[in-house]
Amino acid sequence: MASIIKANELQDFGGNSIITSDGAGNVTVNAQGLQNTPAFKVTMSAGQSIGNDTSVKLQYNSEVFDTDSAFDSSTNYRFTVPAGKGGKYFISASVRTGSVTDTKKIYIWIAKNGATTFNTPEFFTTASSNGDEQYSVLVSTTMSLSAGDYIEAYTLHQSGGSVSYSNSNGIGTYFTGYKLIGA
Repeated sequence: MASIIKANELQDFGGNSIITSDGAGNVTVNAQGLQNTPAFKVTMSAGQSIGNDTSVKLQYNSEVFDTDSAFDSSTNYRFTVPAGKGGKYFISASVRTGSVTDTKKIYIWIAKNGATTFNTPEFFTTASSNGDEQYSVLVSTTMSLSAGDYIEAYTLHQSGGSVSYSNSNGIGTYFTGYKLIGA
């Protein structure tokens, strides 16, 4: 025989609300430990000119969301782990280049506290020889972060001249991350 428990709120032993329901099927999870936060997603609002064969931090300056106000989208273009929010995080970054020519490489990587570490993969693509094409390159990783750690995304291309990276038509250029539950 099946049982049904009806409640509009579930609390922990301290009386803190964990889950609430409005009675119409809409449930809200209130416990921080059950949410994938902090979480952020940022894009570029304008093109960023990247010189040839130069490592450059990507200037993601337009916030789509930032649950803990932990992403600096105006000066340092980085996510900093807030106090008490250390743990494992899923991080992903992507760039879309302007015209790249002549079978040259395009790299993207994620740096922790200003340094690329052995556990941060670096990805690249090779532009075709057709010339004047746009490319998107993506890197994703899971990393352990402590309060105060910061992450940034960097790029490098070898196209021979400056290339403008952008959020062309809202696609291809973003930086996103969130804390993993239970990891």
